[in-house]
Amino acid sequence: MDDEWTRRVWPPAEQPPGRGETGPETTGRGLTRPYGVPGAGGDAGAEGASGRHRPARDAGGRERTAPYGAPVSGRATAEPSVWPLTPPGEEEDELPPAARRYGAPATPPRRMPRWLWRLLVGGLALACSAAVIGAVVVTVLNRAERVPPTVIHDQVAGVAYTLPPEWREGVVAPVSGFTTVAARGDSATVMARPGDPVDPPGLRSEVIDLSDLYARLLLHGDKVEVLDDRAVTVGGRPGHTRAVRAEYSDVVNEPAFMRVTLLTRSDGGSTVLLGLAHPDQPRSRAEIEGLMWGAR
Repeated sequence: MDDEWTRRVWPPAEQPPGRGETGPETTGRGLTRPYGVPGAGGDAGAEGASGRHRPARDAGGRERTAPYGAPVSGRATAEPSVWPLTPPGEEEDELPPAARRYGAPATPPRRMPRWLWRLLVGGLALACSAAVIGAVVVTVLNRAERVPPTVIHDQVAGVAYTLPPEWREGVVAPVSGFTTVAARGDSATVMARPGDPVDPPGLRSEVIDLSDLYARLLLHGDKVEVLDDRAVTVGGRPGHTRAVRAEYSDVVNEPAFMRVTLLTRSDGGSTVLLGLAHPDQPRSRAEIEGLMWGAR
């Protein structure tokens, strides 16, 4: 028993040549090869001749076995070949049927960074706020534009007139005798008062007297030029109007404009409308004349 376990089992001992077999192949130096090569003598030749694999045997003629009784082959098992590599055309066979039909699955899109999401949300909120503010401003402006214009009813002077935009009704007229006043800042002013009874043929002479009086009291111009002097009909009421322009020799005062309009009344009286603009500007002239021509 002890001899069996202590017997040298590797490398395997050389087997004596059997009947019809040659000994192990020797080299030129007298060395032997433990394993035969294909085409040479020994077990390999015998195996090739018989076509069967002969199990390996030890020196006593018994069949050598691996641990647990498994037979040991007489020659090494060939390793699987790893060369050549798999041809390119055969790689598609490794894909599942769905991938071969519809193609390989695409790479999922990259998620948007969180900071970019926050930037987009902030921009959207800012745009919405700007839209709301703009809508409120437009609504307020439209309401302001829809506010009806102010109409002044002067019962004492027997006239009513509508104020242009940016004009405001005054409390007390700057000239005595006038009962109502309206102005646009310090640039333009219109006043109204009742006048003495005047016949239609005497309207022009009365207007000349009034314009000369107010030019001396209000304009104090070094040079006064008559710009307009004609008969008018305002709101079905006959009348006369006269416009003058005052200029000054100094470089401080700018030219001033004044228009006086006298209208008859159905009760026999008259209405005096006085308009002043300083400095003389086309806008102020147009607003004064539009107010007077719209009186009723």
